[in-house]
Amino acid sequence: MALRPVQVNIKAVDDAAVGRFWAEALGWSAYRSGGTTYVGPAGGRVRPDPVAVCVEVVPVPEPKSATKNRVHLDLATNSPAHQAELISRLLALGATPADVGQGDVPWTVLADPEGNEFCVLEPREIYRDTGPIAAVVVDCADPRAMARFWDEAIDWTPHEVTDDQASFRSAGGVGPYLEFLRTPGAKTVPDRVGLDLLPYPGDDKQAEVARLRALGATDLDPGRGDVPWTCLADPDGHEFRVLASPS
Repeated sequence: MALRPVQVNIKAVDDAAVGRFWAEALGWSAYRSGGTTYVGPAGGRVRPDPVAVCVEVVPVPEPKSATKNRVHLDLATNSPAHQAELISRLLALGATPADVGQGDVPWTVLADPEGNEFCVLEPREIYRDTGPIAAVVVDCADPRAMARFWDEAIDWTPHEVTDDQASFRSAGGVGPYLEFLRTPGAKTVPDRVGLDLLPYPGDDKQAEVARLRALGATDLDPGRGDVPWTCLADPDGHEFRVLASPS
């Protein structure tokens, strides 16, 4: 048994507006249904997309706090000119510069219209074929511990595991990376951005949830009533969802 990372969920007060921003930012399309806004490649809502890790913007009543998100997206560029053009376009779409203590670095940190931070990276060879999202980046206390949990939790392949960083990518070598970076500071507020995992057809979602609990995940109650997904937290406290099994 294994689970596939299929999308990143972003909580927003105005999910439609934030969904439109991310659709324009990534060159994808926004599809509103079931009370949320799904952002993915053209062609309609597909779960799982054969290559991309998509975005679902989920409405919540509370605005983002001033606390930096512990999960964010890194956007890929293919040249210095592309990086400059993308930054300019994102600012015109409503992004704002963000200071998370990054100092003098070759990438640019921005925030979406509701304050969710993300990075526009300088060109890097490792990300040349990822698509618009280079990586889903997770702040954590111990990348090696996160690598042990997530290596068992999902069907992606570990690429690098050190004291400071751990990275995964799909077994097919397509789409973005999932990266865990050693970052000081403990969790103080609920996560605004999280990962959504999907079982394979025929696998039992509840059996997968039980397996994750045995690996060290803990249950969460998001207060959304009867929903078809299960909310959990990994051993470092990052919130994620296990979606209903496809038919």
